[in-house]
Amino acid sequence: MRPNATESDTIAAIATPPGEAGLSVIRVSGRDAIPIVQRAFLPAGRSQTTLPNAPSHTIHYGHVVRHGQRIDEVLVAVMRAPRTFTREDVVEVSCHGGTFVTRQVLDTLLAAGARLAQPGEFTRRAFLNGRIDLTQAEAIADLIHARTELALAAANEQLAGTLSRKLIPLRDSLISVLAHVEAHIDFPDEDISPDTRDQLLARIDAGLGITDSLLATAREGQVLRRGVRAVIVGRPNAGKSSLLNQLLGHDRAIVSPIAGTTRDTIEETANIRGIPVVFIDTAGLRHPGDPLELEGIRRTRAAADRAELILHLLDGSLPLDPTDASFLAEFSSRPRIVIANKSDLPRQLAPGHRTEDVCNLLPISCATGDGLETLKDAIAVRIRSGGVDVRPEIAINARHEDALRRSREALARAREALASGLSVEWPAIDLRISVTAIGDIVGNTTTDDLLDVIFSQFCLGK
Repeated sequence: MRPNATESDTIAAIATPPGEAGLSVIRVSGRDAIPIVQRAFLPAGRSQTTLPNAPSHTIHYGHVVRHGQRIDEVLVAVMRAPRTFTREDVVEVSCHGGTFVTRQVLDTLLAAGARLAQPGEFTRRAFLNGRIDLTQAEAIADLIHARTELALAAANEQLAGTLSRKLIPLRDSLISVLAHVEAHIDFPDEDISPDTRDQLLARIDAGLGITDSLLATAREGQVLRRGVRAVIVGRPNAGKSSLLNQLLGHDRAIVSPIAGTTRDTIEETANIRGIPVVFIDTAGLRHPGDPLELEGIRRTRAAADRAELILHLLDGSLPLDPTDASFLAEFSSRPRIVIANKSDLPRQLAPGHRTEDVCNLLPISCATGDGLETLKDAIAVRIRSGGVDVRPEIAINARHEDALRRSREALARAREALASGLSVEWPAIDLRISVTAIGDIVGNTTTDDLLDVIFSQFCLGK
């Protein structure tokens, strides 16, 4: 947080996206939220109830006024602590959705005593006030940025506390093991009995099992949040840009009969059978005729190197030539789907080429749309065959993965030290490291710097 910002301030921000719309919502939260909004609110209609006297979870009609002038006609929702998102008093002002009028309403509330909220500050207060833990706070960001039904389902699972229900008992169990071990530090002459040692090792083994099962979801989490990168490669005029447009459902790339139109990579995300896939259109693969085209082909190869799936597009209306064969061989070791475009034209691409992918290539027509649904099915199947569970109950993010790896490594060292009979100080050190790492995930041992990083990724008003 900014040095001059405190958690006792009453904060305000526009909670709806910028731009013109039917309405906008301005959220105010803090100890003085209700009196601050009252200073700028003039009730209208039959009810003349002032906001400080209003019951919780009620809506009031009136106008926002400043210096005696009406700014806008509004509805004001009053919600009293602790039954609010932040567990503070919260007031939400619904006004007309014009960019200028919304800003005027917000400025009026700031002039009445509120401070402009920082990105994610409402959610941060919900975390600091104990309404949600840190994994649930992150799930809110995932929910906002979800691009498919599966990503939305995974975010809702985490928001409901599915991950926390795994981690909190794990941390409690490890704290119990640590307490047993540390009790013997004060009594160096008493060894841990064999039965007790076996029980502690069993609990550590159970902890390692839980940690491993959670780490196994890291790939799913990456896919649902970032998407699978699928690069479209092929010769010029094979139809790569047309394929991108078909997969996206709208015209994103320029389509032209002139070879070499695409000189740079174009990236767009589409929902393919519930899986977010980042499709990358690239420059045509051929021997370049100028330095600019050479750079485009270099970027094509770089995109292919970073991609998890290659869609190799061939022109089915032309015979397979040495250039096609060369690039088919170049990408033969990568996960890919080989596609024959222009199935609406007489086929000239010979199926007898020794490359298995060419014998089993998938025919489509970007002109008519034939074969596109089959291609989408094939993409989803190929992603699943790569080990991605497309319906995960839990899908950890990169921060969780890092903390879990630190916890697991420390836990494995603690087990080895305890099993080998080393002095109890050694497993105690690593057990503390493991417990702290788990606490970092749910927010039990989180620093302000880490919170600043996490919540800075949120939008204003959330």
